[in-house]
Amino acid sequence: MILPSPADRPLVKVEDLHHDHAGEQALRGISLSVPPGSLYGLVGADGAGKSTLFQILATLLPPRKGSVEVLGVDVSKGRPEIRSRIGYMPQRFSLYGDLSVRENLQFASDIVGLRGTAARSVFDELVSFSRLESAVERPARNLSGGMKQKLALCCALVRKPPLLLLDEPTVGVDPVTRVDFWDMLGRLRDSGTTILVSTPYMDEAERCQHVALVHKGRILAQGSPAALGSTLPGRLWRLHGPKALAVRVDACVPPPLLDLYPSGGDLRALAPRETSPEAVLQAVETGGLEISEIHSVEPTVEDVLLHALAHMEEPA
Repeated sequence: MILPSPADRPLVKVEDLHHDHAGEQALRGISLSVPPGSLYGLVGADGAGKSTLFQILATLLPPRKGSVEVLGVDVSKGRPEIRSRIGYMPQRFSLYGDLSVRENLQFASDIVGLRGTAARSVFDELVSFSRLESAVERPARNLSGGMKQKLALCCALVRKPPLLLLDEPTVGVDPVTRVDFWDMLGRLRDSGTTILVSTPYMDEAERCQHVALVHKGRILAQGSPAALGSTLPGRLWRLHGPKALAVRVDACVPPPLLDLYPSGGDLRALAPRETSPEAVLQAVETGGLEISEIHSVEPTVEDVLLHALAHMEEPA
């Protein structure tokens, strides 16, 4: 089978995908398209269906309903072709703990048929890329969480795939290493690799070119972080006060506000665009809160997700 050129079509195309898992509806009509050369983030909490979707894309699970193409190939018909062209990092560390970094990379090279000079060249390139030079002889079980994830990424990159599928690669990793890992992803994207990555972290979502917000098997919204922010039906305000954290996310929202919730130690208030800052203050202070500062702010991916969750209809 001849695979289509990545320039001809999206590298991942999912339409109306449904899947049941352990008696539960894990995916409820997912549709998305991943452009070539992009860093696409799938954002949601545990139970959103992210891992189920990744397992279907990696041809580990069959889709129950809907259509799924990876690299232009139907996942139900082209498993060998797809598996030979993608790099996949599952949520759990799945390499060999008794083997060293060097031995894990050598084993990954053997699997894809790299030998001799070609294998050594790839090894040197990946170790330098991931900054694992000081750990090449260390058993994988003795690596830090961040180093384990870097090693897993390197093993997924051995065949130099055009598409990377990374399922929550930085969960449990310290903040400094998370930033380093995402710098690596940025360099891969700049080199032309298409990356689909899932994450529960809103700051990571902001680093993606395209984002899909997923909740209970459904996509609530998708687009670039900037485009998602523009979908909010009003203007967003940041309010600072001594009792900001006393407001619950599910609290009654005083009119004319559309949303009111704590965020980062402050309050966020969404109001119709014509609402003055004085009217916003008056609405908030009727609830007994004292506000010392108010500023108009640009919405983040987290703001869009919180608004979508507050106003969504629960699936049956």
